[in-house]
Amino acid sequence: MSPHALAAPPASPALPELTALTRRYADEVRAGRHRVVVDPAQRWYSLLRSDDTVDVWLITWATEQFAELHDHGRSLGALSIVRGALTEDRWVPGSHALAGRRITAGRSVGFGRGYVHEVSNPEAQAAVSVHAYSPPLTEMSYYALEPRSDGAGSALRRTRTATTAPGSSEGVG
Repeated sequence: MSPHALAAPPASPALPELTALTRRYADEVRAGRHRVVVDPAQRWYSLLRSDDTVDVWLITWATEQFAELHDHGRSLGALSIVRGALTEDRWVPGSHALAGRRITAGRSVGFGRGYVHEVSNPEAQAAVSVHAYSPPLTEMSYYALEPRSDGAGSALRRTRTATTAPGSSEGVG
């Protein structure tokens, strides 16, 4: 290779690798390698890794804290629960409704582009999770549910889109 040739940009991880990355960082958190703070007033964030291909965040969720209904722009995402449990309400295209699930400690989920969800901690115990986004987040859209005119469930309506700076915690969760 010529010393003047441009190197190819690093490849973004595929969804299975992104999910495995959140599991690896979750193991590090469980082993005490990262500081964990639970703030009863707001979600607490710590950026564990940030490069051209991925951002990895450690997030704590006190009781009743949540991330409103949102997507992750052009990024793939994954999360692993370190401690406690989170509730995820995700938009299911074609169903005209949200589907809920409880994600417990040790579980991981991955999601593609266009995935819309709300994440919350309705539990009495604080939750700790690791989230990864690839490429790093640059924008996020937020949504509301509105009744459909035909009465068959709900429609998803975008309420706003926010741009995010590299390493910004805007919209993480």
